[in-house]
Amino acid sequence: MPVISHAAVAREAFRGGAEYQTLVGDNEGSTPIRLGVQTSPPGYRTPVHSHPYMETITVLEGQGEAWLEGSDEIVELKPGVTLVLPANIKHWFGAIGSEPLVTLGVHASGDRIVDVHQQ
Repeated sequence: MPVISHAAVAREAFRGGAEYQTLVGDNEGSTPIRLGVQTSPPGYRTPVHSHPYMETITVLEGQGEAWLEGSDEIVELKPGVTLVLPANIKHWFGAIGSEPLVTLGVHASGDRIVDVHQQ
């Protein structure tokens, strides 16, 4: 089994200042899942989006908030919280406070597919 040193994995810049490290997976979709760490600076928020497969997001560091389609509540994100997002559920998440929000995301697909929606 390969061992992945996070420090050796390149960071991909996202619009708005977040960075993403793909730990498992590649652009060819050669693995059955895609796993990555996202570091979001204070004030960062994703657009409203969904994925055509299940996604989980686990908070490793920092504070944030999230919205999930079908709920009127904003979810508090902090270490020890995991969001389980069924396929095609619109959602967003963002960093609040003065520290970056660090999350571990697992996409139940070899390809990372993001469908952005108008708010």
